Amino acid sequence: MLEKKIEIKGINPAELFGVNNKKLKHIKSFFPKLKIVARGNILTVAGEEEVMTVFEQKMDLIQPHFHKYNELTENHIDNLMMAEGSSLVAGENGSEILVHGSHGAKIKAQTVNQRKLVDLVNKNDMVFAVGPAGTGKTYTAVAMAVRALKAKEVKRIILTRPAVEAGENLGFLPGDLKEKLDPYLMPLYDALRDMIPAEKLADMIEFGIIEIAPLAFMRGRTLDKAFVILDEAQNTTTMQMKMFLTRMGRSAKFIVTGDMSQVDLPRKQKSGLAFALDALKEVEGVGIIRMGQSDVMRHSLVKKMIVAMEELEEKQKNENNSEKK
Repeated sequence: MLEKKIEIKGINPAELFGVNNKKLKHIKSFFPKLKIVARGNILTVAGEEEVMTVFEQKMDLIQPHFHKYNELTENHIDNLMMAEGSSLVAGENGSEILVHGSHGAKIKAQTVNQRKLVDLVNKNDMVFAVGPAGTGKTYTAVAMAVRALKAKEVKRIILTRPAVEAGENLGFLPGDLKEKLDPYLMPLYDALRDMIPAEKLADMIEFGIIEIAPLAFMRGRTLDKAFVILDEAQNTTTMQMKMFLTRMGRSAKFIVTGDMSQVDLPRKQKSGLAFALDALKEVEGVGIIRMGQSDVMRHSLVKKMIVAMEELEEKQKNENNSEKK
């Protein structure tokens, strides 16, 4: 068994490892075979050489990450521990500020795949971002749209969702049509409020610079010089997806986001998102990014729940296949 000492340079160990070493304990959870003890700015690590080498490599990612962002959350640790973690701290292009938030926050792509999404949008006019809840698909897309509007690359932002009932009955909701539909569009409002001051956002919506509307309202239109985001696209039908994609006018950017594990369509109806991904995968100018558990930036429990549910779904699928045989 080898023993090594790793010095933490230029960082307050209390900030890096958290109150009562909470963050250090989270790091330790990835290396159960190592004995890791912190004393001041020195980490004493004991264990097998191969595992210690991996630990040193990960610490070589964690420290530069903290130097750059002055922050280290459990989600950051999870991302840095994954195989592609090195690309989280490599290069400046991926860490560019997308937009300054309404309270002065610097909004950036936080994970490998969020940065790939940014790169794809820069290179393509049509991009599909697919993945589970909490991976930042919609939030990153909205940030890109706000940036494009501020840079005068487009004249307006159009955000849309299919108004599909997910266990709720739309007809029995109170209010007029707008009040009935607003709950379906609330995640888009939430993202915008993070990036644009409330009064300015209200004015932009009033004057049509930013439009938030159900997918049905897109029919018959040509969307020119616009940044258009279709959210929750897994709940479109094939006909709705065809209708939406053919709305694309000149100088337009389209981003389509969705989560194929949350389809609320009738059981026998094929998702328009699944159809489009299959049909357009070889089309030049169309970018596709598939995000995963490592991109989840919500509460750490979200990632664990996604893993648990995916494992159960896979188990049930295998059991069903066995029964059919």
